[in-house]
Amino acid sequence: KDESKKDVRVHAQEEFDNMVAGLREKGVNIMVVEDTAEPKKPDAVFPNNWISLHQDRSIGLYPMFAPSRRNERDTRLIKWLRQNYEFDKVVDFTAMEKENLFLEGTGSLVLDRTNKVAYACLSPRTDAVLMDRFCTQFGYKKMLFRAIDQNGYDIYHTNVMMAMGDNFVVICKDSIVDKQEWTALEKQFKSNKKEIITISWSQMNKYAGNMLLLRNAEEKNILVMSTRAYKSLKTDQVKQIKKHAEILHSEINTIENLGG
Repeated sequence: KDESKKDVRVHAQEEFDNMVAGLREKGVNIMVVEDTAEPKKPDAVFPNNWISLHQDRSIGLYPMFAPSRRNERDTRLIKWLRQNYEFDKVVDFTAMEKENLFLEGTGSLVLDRTNKVAYACLSPRTDAVLMDRFCTQFGYKKMLFRAIDQNGYDIYHTNVMMAMGDNFVVICKDSIVDKQEWTALEKQFKSNKKEIITISWSQMNKYAGNMLLLRNAEEKNILVMSTRAYKSLKTDQVKQIKKHAEILHSEINTIENLGG
């Protein structure tokens, strides 16, 4: 309300650039792709929703709930990835938009890539049929459940309430109301030797579920999150995380306030 659109863009760009600099300083290899001015893509800072990249050299393309986000799919980028990183397969689910069925990439899907388990909470943006198709195409075991916020509404993306580490998982347990579903999740986590780090609804609302595990050039684990998320964590939660990864946080208030 107090800033012009130009000021907002400048601040968001600064936040983005600062996070890139912080990641590079920690030895993480970052590739920045410049956006095009047209068509307008207000949420293009979240590309994980429309594309996923996999170690078997395949690319996933996903149907997006909001029509404005469908413009983000960039054939130039896909072509460049195929040429430079030898991706040889594209799995394209985007035609399902015509049937109003959606699965928004690694927003909808939280992937345990090592153990090939895909976790997803049902919502208008995460369809059970498409989840089945993803698991068949990419060879994942399906773990589907319902998660709600404190007002009883479906949580729109799984990566809002859950983040996957190699030896740990961060999850808002309170959001999973079906005890049988929680028992199944807990059993799966334990079978994959994951330490369960629970966060509250309040912490989830400060984006503490929205963490991402990266590995730098020295094979060191780095868990990336926003400064707002980091400040919401309790001392014991920070200790739990630090057993598994170094924490890197960056202030992205403009992006969080306006983009979610």
